[in-house]
Amino acid sequence: MHVEMSALIALTTEKTIPLEQLIQGIEIGVLTAYNQMEEAKRHARAHLDRETGEISILVPQFNEIGEKIGDEPDMPEGFSRVATSTARQIIKLKMRETNDASIVGEFTANVGDVISGVVQQGRDPKMINVNLGRTEGRIPPQEQVPGEIYNHGDRIKCFVVEVKQGLKGPEIMLSRSHPALVKQLFAFEVPEINDRIVEIMAVAREAGHRTKVAVKSHRAGVSPKGSLIGPMGSRARAVMDELHGEKIDIVDWSEDPASFVANALAPSKVVSVEITDLAGRCAKVVVPDYQLSLAIGKDGQNARLAARLTGWRIDIHPDNPIM
Repeated sequence: MHVEMSALIALTTEKTIPLEQLIQGIEIGVLTAYNQMEEAKRHARAHLDRETGEISILVPQFNEIGEKIGDEPDMPEGFSRVATSTARQIIKLKMRETNDASIVGEFTANVGDVISGVVQQGRDPKMINVNLGRTEGRIPPQEQVPGEIYNHGDRIKCFVVEVKQGLKGPEIMLSRSHPALVKQLFAFEVPEINDRIVEIMAVAREAGHRTKVAVKSHRAGVSPKGSLIGPMGSRARAVMDELHGEKIDIVDWSEDPASFVANALAPSKVVSVEITDLAGRCAKVVVPDYQLSLAIGKDGQNARLAARLTGWRIDIHPDNPIM
């Protein structure tokens, strides 16, 4: 049984694996294979010679009073082939573990960011596979957008939710429905966000339908809404195109709860906002009676997103209720 040490050293140098760690792994693997044989002897150990690359099984020898007097090589018939195959498997396993660790480390740095990839066909039709270059990420059903179609070969942008080492290699969970996806897409399009002139303070999203974004400016004279909308609406349109036409409401953020609640109900006009329970974060909103349905939205969507965006319970009333 022989391992080419020069090749092993070159491999560990290229893959930045400690040579001694790989050698110990080979010895453990070979010993495990030996112990599974019927001819295996007790207390044996595997040894890989660091100079010659020779792998041997050594069985300790004891004298009459139980003192160890040396080691004797043991080579059951056919074990040389088994040991060579085991050594190759261990080397491949260590290479894979190193590669997996590198991928996990690389993509862990991307958690919370948006990355692009190409949709791939997989065995499970409910799971969307995305080719990210060195590896594949997956979009589980709960992170997909209802009604969105993912065709093989499509290039899409995804939000990185989680990266971990699984039993079969790195597992990268991606999302197309996460609210932070909208925030990061705007960061790509709006230089003022990266320059910290404009900041997105909150996002509320019902993926595939509508999103509300609250934004503020840190510099006088800079319109936060205008920065996100862009010239001729180009910036907001680019984000909506990536989200396949999902509607986006951009509203001004305010430290004053009443003002923030009023802004969040856009595009509806608001007559007044009364804070009815500060501790319970409840607000009564009065809107023009002809805009009541607009303020509530289809199936309550506008009011629901406004409440989620602000963190306040919103009770909407018309200004001229019918008695």
